[in-house]
Amino acid sequence: MPARRRPAQTASPTESAPRPEYRIEALAKGLRLLALFTEQHPAWRVSDMAAASGVPLPTVYRMVMTLTAEGYLVHLPNGDYRPGVRVLTLGSAALRSMDLVELATPELKALAEATGETVNLCVLTGDQVLYLIRIRNSDLVTANIQVGSTLPAVFTSIGKLLLAHLSDDELETRVTAGSFLPPHGPNAKLSLDELRDELAAIRRDCCAVQDEELAFGLRSIAIPVRDASGQVIAGLNVAVQARDWSAQRLIRELRPQAARTGQEISLLLGCSQV
Repeated sequence: MPARRRPAQTASPTESAPRPEYRIEALAKGLRLLALFTEQHPAWRVSDMAAASGVPLPTVYRMVMTLTAEGYLVHLPNGDYRPGVRVLTLGSAALRSMDLVELATPELKALAEATGETVNLCVLTGDQVLYLIRIRNSDLVTANIQVGSTLPAVFTSIGKLLLAHLSDDELETRVTAGSFLPPHGPNAKLSLDELRDELAAIRRDCCAVQDEELAFGLRSIAIPVRDASGQVIAGLNVAVQARDWSAQRLIRELRPQAARTGQEISLLLGCSQV
């Protein structure tokens, strides 16, 4: 005899908000620290976190050490802290349901089918790119990358594309010496000064190429995705094996297809400036 289904439970008005006696103050303080990290202020020192949150410095220090040990914060070489992969992974579930992902997925699937290559959609978070969509076709050296993964923006085509559309002040804030730490590919630029001319060209051309900068044997080409205001909010790329695709062939054959896809997604998001 089949088991009877239990009726769905709904919260009563008194259960819809947490009761004060259920509040865990230490957890609340930790969440207040994480909430300090924004696009405008992606990295913090412990002393500044204490001042901004109103939490005593010794308490902030212990919480930061715990959050770092658990992967929610990362300690940078200059002494600052930024959100770690665990925070980004938690957020990826919400990001997957965004209009951007829902609207972009069919277009990216069509691009992947047309090219037979791997296609990605990423956004910028701090000095990293966060993967929102990954449609893998080819056997790439970055086969372990999946939705929710992050990579250094300075070594990726999408990352360089998104960095190129930042203001000078924001670029200086996001990109530090710690952004260029290994591992990376043989052609990687290892400082912001080395990268500046390329970023200017990327902003002008609305296209970025990664030529074995992320890893040996990997190339990719990236195109911007714009929102209704025309602002670049994400990037898509087509990633290929370097042994099969020269940089020139990549630009000649895949750029037009990727650009059309970027325009289609931008139009779906309400952008008329494509």
